[in-house]
Amino acid sequence: MRNQLVCGVDEAGRGPIAGPVFAAAVILDPAQPIVGLRDSKLVSPIRRERLAGTIRTRALAWSCAWASVEEIDSLNILQATLLAMRRAVEALSVAPDEAWIDGNHCPQLAACRAQAIIGGDGIYAQISAASIIAKTERDAEMRRLHARYPQYGLDRHKGYPTPEHLALLEKHGVSEIHRRSFAPVRRILV
Repeated sequence: MRNQLVCGVDEAGRGPIAGPVFAAAVILDPAQPIVGLRDSKLVSPIRRERLAGTIRTRALAWSCAWASVEEIDSLNILQATLLAMRRAVEALSVAPDEAWIDGNHCPQLAACRAQAIIGGDGIYAQISAASIIAKTERDAEMRRLHARYPQYGLDRHKGYPTPEHLALLEKHGVSEIHRRSFAPVRRILV
C-alpha cells in the first residue's frame, strides 16, 4: 500500500482591490525535501522566486488556478477563493488522497478529503509550498497586468489598497481589473 498523498493548498490575493485571486495545490516528494519552506509572506521576493522554481522541479505535482475579477464580484471573495482552490486541486497531474487547506474554510472537492488548517502555511511544508507558488504566480500576473494598465502601479503594490493605489484609482478611475464589489472601488463608482 502506498503512502497517503497529501496536497497543500493556499491562496494569494484575497485582500487586493484589483486582479484575480490565485490558489495553488502542491504535492511534495518526500524523497526530495526542500529547505526553507515557510509562509510566502515571511520570505523575501528573491528567495520566494528561487523556492518556487525548486518546488516546480521537485514536487510530485503542483498546479495553480485563479478566479477572475468577474467571479469575485459575482460570488464574493470567499467563494471565489474556494473556487480557485478547487480548480487548483482538480488540475493536479497526480490525484491526492487528502487536501490540507490553509485557513478555516474548505472548498468542495469531489476527488479527495479536505481539511482546513488555520495557520497551516506556517506549519506544514505542503501548504507553505502552495503559498509560495500562489504568491509568485499572482505576482507575475500582476506584473503582466501592469504592462496593460501602467497608470495604476500594479507592479509595486500588486493590487492591494495602498495609499498610492487608492490615489491612482481616484485619478484614473476604475478599470476592468478592479473589483467593483470591494468598498474602495465601489465608492469611486458612485
